[in-house]
This record gives sequence, C-alpha cells and structure tokens, in this order.
Amino acid sequence: MPMILGKKVGMTRIYDASGKMIPVTVIQAGPCSVLQVKTVESDGYTAVQLGYDDIKPARRKRPAVGHARGAGTVPKRFVREMRLPAGAEPGCRIGDSVTVASFADIKFVDIIGTNKGKGFAGPMKRHGFGGFPASHGTERKHRAPGSQAGTASNAGRSGGAKKGKRMGGQMGNVRVTTRNHPLVSIDDQNNLLVVKGPVPGPPDGYCIVRCSKKA
Repeated sequence: MPMILGKKVGMTRIYDASGKMIPVTVIQAGPCSVLQVKTVESDGYTAVQLGYDDIKPARRKRPAVGHARGAGTVPKRFVREMRLPAGAEPGCRIGDSVTVASFADIKFVDIIGTNKGKGFAGPMKRHGFGGFPASHGTERKHRAPGSQAGTASNAGRSGGAKKGKRMGGQMGNVRVTTRNHPLVSIDDQNNLLVVKGPVPGPPDGYCIVRCSKKA
C-alpha cells in the first residue's frame, strides 16, 4: 500500500473542464527516505519506516542520528512507520527514496494529520450540547453542562462520573483521519499532491498520505 509523508501547504481552488469550482488542498509530499525495513524474522512483523524533512544532526539525539546514518541520510523531523499485511513484500530497501510518482495510478487517498488545537472549550462548543432554555426559569446557567455524576450514573462503582462522560476540556490537537479524498493532480517536479477537500491541521502541519483503504 503506497504511503508518503508530507506537509500541508494550504487550500486553493481549481476549475474543471465544465467550469465548476473544486476546493483543493496542496500537500508538499516527499521525497521520503526509507530509514528501516522491518521483517517478521527480525521484528515479528513487516513494516517500512519513512523519514521526511531534513534537520540538523545537532537537533536530534545520537541514536536518531546514528539510525539515519545507517540509511545513508541525515536525521528527519517527521518519522513514521507503515505496517504491511502479514506475508507482504516491502518492495523497497533501506536508503531508497519514495516520491509522489508512486501515486500515479491512485485515484483516492486517506490523509492522517493532527487537527488544530483550540484550547479549553465548554460542552456546547466541544460536543454540540443545546444548553438550557434561554427564556424564563434559567438563571446564569444557559451554557452549563447539566448533571454530571448522579448517584446512579455508575451503579456499583460509586457515584462518580462515567468514563467518557462528555464534558468541557481541551478541544482539538488530536490525530484525525479523513478518508477517500479524490486525488486531483500530481506535480512530480515540485513534489506536490493536490487533493479535493480540506485536510486536518494548520498550514505547515505534517500529515501522512496513503492509498485509500475503502474507496
């Protein structure tokens, strides 16, 4: 399954042959270095480790510098592993380079990124709660979360709130996968992928692009 690491450049628009506007996201993808190839014999499973975006050796610890040197490259800022199905052949060797050309025959991609962190948010913004009535009978509690831990909410395990109770807290800054983005175009010379629709994360945020698992 093709996979490549990249960085979100930003959003723009293009027009198709009929003049219809298509919102797209531009991703600077690769070239990525193959830092390690794991096999069932050596590691118990099959996987390929990729690295993207060079960084000064002084800004990485010695194990990471030596790991990259073993692949004949410099340390990378963004390193991720692609696990392969049991019995699958990696199809690459340590030191190889992965580019956007590997997506030439692919029509749909999944994109994994970390979405924007929005700090503390109340339950109405974070979970879409409706809030209390805005008319008579409500005093200074219009956006309150409501009951949190009734004595019967966790029967047999005290009256504490259940695990997973939807409350206020940090919003965003979590790993998100958006599926089945149509791959609009590929720019081999500038290492760009253009996909339809929005992609998780801010501009210059790192992301993983892989062949769609469902489309």
